Amino acid sequence: MRKIVLILLIFTGVFAKVDVVATYGYLGEIVKRVGGKYVKVNVLATPKYDPHFVVPKPSLIGKLSRAHMLVINGAGLEIGWLPPLLTSANNGKINPGRLGFVDASQVIELINKPKAVSRAYGDIHPQGNPHFNTDPHNIIPIAMLVASRLQKIDSLHAKEYEKNLASFLQHWKSFLQEYDAKMAPCKGLKVVQYHQLYNYFLNRYKIVSVGTIESLPGITPSSKHTLKLIALMKQENVKTILQDPYHEKKTANYIAAKTGARVVILPHDIGAVPGADSLENFYLIYEKRLCQR
Repeated sequence: MRKIVLILLIFTGVFAKVDVVATYGYLGEIVKRVGGKYVKVNVLATPKYDPHFVVPKPSLIGKLSRAHMLVINGAGLEIGWLPPLLTSANNGKINPGRLGFVDASQVIELINKPKAVSRAYGDIHPQGNPHFNTDPHNIIPIAMLVASRLQKIDSLHAKEYEKNLASFLQHWKSFLQEYDAKMAPCKGLKVVQYHQLYNYFLNRYKIVSVGTIESLPGITPSSKHTLKLIALMKQENVKTILQDPYHEKKTANYIAAKTGARVVILPHDIGAVPGADSLENFYLIYEKRLCQR
């Protein structure tokens, strides 16, 4: 009888963890918080590099081929590298439209949607700006989506996922209450940014983006555009430049020298800069580097 129960447990998946692959570190952290001990999480992208471009290593195909669930950022952020990996992995459980395919952008109200799509406007995303993880309030709907999907894939542990989600949401809402209060002094601050990476964060906390170092998304800044931006920053008295860790920093430093502005490096994902080792610390670095002077 004991042997029969053991076999049943194995076949019903009680001993197995849900194998989850997340495209970016922040998504992996959300899955860990909601899934707890019932999930095994692998992250594909390395946080030190541009999230638009991930080197398609064979090891990534292996992770995808074994996965029960794939969580992506969506909104076109992975369009340049994930589709061929999915094709090579040949895992029907995690293809778009299947239960194991989770697109976080589906629960986010995207901004910066282009009126027209053309290379003349740079490397734009037709669905809208995909960098919504910079707003900590967007963690809540993503966590709810992940929990809902885990409950369907691993119904035996549905109640545990529900408890984990409730516990996480209680913690995160408390964190947000304190965080929003810390960000209040930054309201009205004028900044320029290298890429339109921080728009969701800036909108949330009423920080004004005066311009970008890129003349167009994904286009290397020209001398003409740089000089115009310097003049605009002097006119608008902008003293803060937001720089991501993966683009070149020479232009930002040049502009800073000409305008007296400071260059503030903010991470785009967990692990992108030292200290950004958790969801909480990722956002606290924003507050510390931007609002504490």
